[in-house]
Formats: sequence, structure tokens, C-alpha cells
Amino acid sequence: MINIIDITTIAEEAGKTILEVYNSDDFGVEVKEDDSPLTRADKASNDIIEKRLTELYPEIPILSEEGKEIPFDKRKNWKQFWCVDPLDGTKEFIKRNGEFTVNIALIKDNKPIAGVIFVPVTNEIYYGDIKNGSFKIDSDGNKKQIKVSPKTSSDELSVVQSRSHSGDEENQFYSKYKIKQALSKGSSLKICLVAEGLAEIYFRGGPTWEWDTAAGHAILLGAGGFFVNKNKSELVYNKEIIKNFGFIASSFEIDFL
Repeated sequence: MINIIDITTIAEEAGKTILEVYNSDDFGVEVKEDDSPLTRADKASNDIIEKRLTELYPEIPILSEEGKEIPFDKRKNWKQFWCVDPLDGTKEFIKRNGEFTVNIALIKDNKPIAGVIFVPVTNEIYYGDIKNGSFKIDSDGNKKQIKVSPKTSSDELSVVQSRSHSGDEENQFYSKYKIKQALSKGSSLKICLVAEGLAEIYFRGGPTWEWDTAAGHAILLGAGGFFVNKNKSELVYNKEIIKNFGFIASSFEIDFL
């Protein structure tokens, strides 16, 4: 059994390292093969997370953004593993808008069962699991359980849009609903908006890596929400290609008819 509070502590430690780079004059930005940015903060955070997880749970392997070259033949038989994004929202980090996170999830039988999301700039933590529910600890250390919105598809809804990835497919999807407001956020904070009941739907049309969604997926499930591929099929982890090709995070079950 894992202790999820141990995982929040690891995420906080990684977040402090990220802030050291964030508050410096040199991000050490590189460009990866997929044209996405990588900074010194990504690497430093990943080193801390992998070291601490290995110390506490040496029997559980780790799949992270910075260690994604593990061959499928090696990981395909994993019964459980950590799915880690040491710095989710690197573009937001570089823009210095504060909307980036540390994401750590535990996957069992290809499904997320627990997740932690830490927001370094605001010192907020979201965490949860599918058995005990999901929680938020605010910057003052106050803890509260979070639950999704009780609204239904026929109500006026708040939806989430990405700061960097909005497009026509997203707008077409949202056009089926009565939209009261559209909220914009970076990183996995978009999923957190749905988990804590501030929005009802977050549609993502384009691809994401599994570590982009795993922690938020677990937290949303713990808060009573739904998380599916955009064609409504189940979203699973540790695939041969470690990507999701669009998804919907929602407070109610989406009717595709």
C-alpha cells in the first residue's frame, strides 16, 4: 500500500526545486524532438521525484516524461507503475504565468488509481484516489474534499479551454451545450477545475502524453467525475504508443448520441 501523503511531500520537494529555476535568470531551455521545450527545472524535478519514489517504493517502476525511452517489451507486463510529469506546462513556466504543475500518478492494471498535482507558484495541492475521494489543500494549508459539479448536460455550463491548444474541433464540441463561460488554464490545472466543481467539461481534441493526464484522471475519478477518450472509449495507460489522442474530462457522463 502507498501513503499518498508521502507522494504529496515528494511533489512539494520537486516544486521547490522548480521554483529555484523559475526565480532565476537562466531556464536552460532546450527543444525536444517533438518541438516541445525542456528546461533545467524539468530535469531537476524529475531527478528528485525518481530518487524519492525509488527510495520509498523500490518495487514500483517509473514511467516519466524524462524517461520515456523505456521499451514497450520491458514495460508491457507492469502490473503497476508511477506515471510522472515532473513539470507539466513547460510553456506556461517559460511564459512565467504560474500555471504549471508537478504530476505524480499511480497506475494499476493500466488504470489510474491515485494522483497528486502540486502547483508550485500558489503552493496548492490536489490529490485523491478512487477509494477515498479527492482533496485540495490551499496555500494556507486548509484541506477540503472536492467534488464535481452537480449540473447536468441541459444546464448552463462552464467549460475549460487550453491556453495553448484551443481549436475548431473544441469549439464544435462545445457548441452542443449552453455555455455560460469558458475558463482558460494551463497544464493539468484544467482537469482540476472540473474536479473541484468550477467547470463541467474539458475537451481536448489533440494528442497528449499519458503523464499529462494520469494524475488529473485519478483525481477527477475520486471527485466523482468521468474521463474518456474523445470517442467515449476507455482511456488506459502504458500503451505501446504512450499517447492519448484526445479526451473529455467531465462532471457528468457525456452523451454522444
